[in-house]
Amino acid sequence: MAGFNVHSILVTGANRGIGFELVKQFLERSNPPEKIFATCRNPDGAQELKNLASRHPNLVIVQLEVTDPVSIKAAAARVEGLLKGSGLNLLINNAGIVKTTTLEAETPEYMSQVYATNTIGPLVISQAFLPLLKKAVQESAQKGLSCSKAAIINMSSEAGSIKNVLAWEFGQAVSYRCSKAALNMLTKCQSLAYRELGILCIALHPGWLQTTMGNTSDYQAPMTVDEGVRGIMNTLAKLSEKETGAFINWEGNLLPW
Repeated sequence: MAGFNVHSILVTGANRGIGFELVKQFLERSNPPEKIFATCRNPDGAQELKNLASRHPNLVIVQLEVTDPVSIKAAAARVEGLLKGSGLNLLINNAGIVKTTTLEAETPEYMSQVYATNTIGPLVISQAFLPLLKKAVQESAQKGLSCSKAAIINMSSEAGSIKNVLAWEFGQAVSYRCSKAALNMLTKCQSLAYRELGILCIALHPGWLQTTMGNTSDYQAPMTVDEGVRGIMNTLAKLSEKETGAFINWEGNLLPW
């Protein structure tokens, strides 16, 4: 990953699970980003993240509630101030929720809550940070598209694949599946709108990982968070304009919509 050189990165939902592990593995790199912005709803309660930040001055914890446009705007303003005129290379929309209901038990309230976090949140966050992503493009001498230049990574799920419908037998989770299918379309739209701006856009399935969300009362997910994120890191390093707008997994393989 010698050519993978990200100066600044922002990860939403970074207080646990995949988001926390992404922050941790970026910090462990031989060439870590100069600024890592780890966002979460309640920084005061994110003890593991605070412990990590106490050891790494390049890690900044930022309060951000993904369903609150005011919070998103405030977070973008704070990040812009801390970057001191520089751009943001990599935005990872990782925060997500799931309601493990059956189709019969699904409600408008559940559907609205899950869409607000999993689909609308990434839309509004990407809009808020677009000026900083555009600034990163202007600062870069790189040709083509890459995560080292400027990229939006939307953390999706193969559970949202209309063809594959991953793990239906383990839980219907209809609102979650619908929200991720919608996130995939959002990613495609972003790729079409932002390609000419120099910004890479990808929908990424991180794998079925052993997180609070990934495990169920009857089943443990097949892969550890560490394994999954190591795969994600390898894939991020290789992404180019050929993949923009694609739906891929943690190994970089194309997934069907």
